[in-house]
Amino acid sequence: MPVITNIEDLRVLAEKRVPRKFYDYADSGSWTEGTYRANEQDFQKIKLRQRVAVNMENRSTATTMAGTQVKMPVAIAPVGLTGMQHADGEIKAAKAAEKFGIPFILSTMSICSIEDVAANTTAPFWFQLYMMRDRQAMVDMIERTRKAGCSALVLTLDLQVIGQRHKDLKNGLTAPPSPTIVNIINLMTKPRWCLGMAGTRRHTFGNLVGHVKGVSNMRSLASWTNEQFDPRLSWADVAWVKEQWGGKLILKGIQDVEDAKLAVQSGADAIVVSNHGGRQLDGAQSSIEALPAIVEAVGSQIEVWMDGGIRSGQDVLKAWALGARGTLIGRAMVYGLGAMGEAGVTKALEIIHKELDITMAFCGRTDIQTVDKSILLPGTFPV
Repeated sequence: MPVITNIEDLRVLAEKRVPRKFYDYADSGSWTEGTYRANEQDFQKIKLRQRVAVNMENRSTATTMAGTQVKMPVAIAPVGLTGMQHADGEIKAAKAAEKFGIPFILSTMSICSIEDVAANTTAPFWFQLYMMRDRQAMVDMIERTRKAGCSALVLTLDLQVIGQRHKDLKNGLTAPPSPTIVNIINLMTKPRWCLGMAGTRRHTFGNLVGHVKGVSNMRSLASWTNEQFDPRLSWADVAWVKEQWGGKLILKGIQDVEDAKLAVQSGADAIVVSNHGGRQLDGAQSSIEALPAIVEAVGSQIEVWMDGGIRSGQDVLKAWALGARGTLIGRAMVYGLGAMGEAGVTKALEIIHKELDITMAFCGRTDIQTVDKSILLPGTFPV
């Protein structure tokens, strides 16, 4: 086993252990992947101010996200097909998050179902919802979320239509899958993954198959999802979801100040500045570049979080310094899961927390609540 010291180490190991089509699904963006790359690269442009001769004892990274106590301002983002990165992936990631003390968000397009995750965890998790044409299916899913004890609903707003991801098409990642000779040969080189998948019954979209009218297998699921993602999504629909749910509501996919203001008017509890990990509109701003203007416009009225490009605790600290009161990690979690299962997710969280804690100390702060943009070198961050 190689020595794991950073998220890149986990990525390299995951790439070796996860079948190519599923690794590429998580580790890719749309079209030229320019926005996908910018999400990560723009963090590197932001420079930190090192301070010395400051008492660095008794440090704390603890805060709250939507009223939930968290060990650090990080939640696990909703990632589709997590259960294909590693057998029972969503369950393993949720258990790691619970033990570590941060929120876990389950995707609508997960392999393990709402009920699966609820049965294997004790802390309330959050659920991510897509707007579907079939409103009764949405009502039923929201009710299942409520019965499972979920404490917040995350409504994703930026997937009314799906961006083209070239790697998925070339890899035959469709529902049902399109097997190719290349894929079959690649699977033969992943015995650890195959053995894990042979030991679980969870191989399809657990929140949909058997729960949604007319969806009984992968083929019927494909036709249903193609018809059901609702391109007519409007703020009236957001109000409808809020009324149906009645609890904490987080809106994910905000990239524009005007949309952020509308999100405040909707009565949401938090917004996530996000470009869907660079998987939707290629050529859009990176999330960290879009963040400051949105914080300036609405940060005093609503909790502003962000995701996209976070690969270290330093990235978390930079986002916090620019006004984000929470961050979501998707790929960093996926790399850990694909590399080593639940232990890998735990390792990813430990790495991010340690980097966040030590970097905060180097910047002369001992409590994340006192961190602001003054820890950043002027002229190196977006304003």
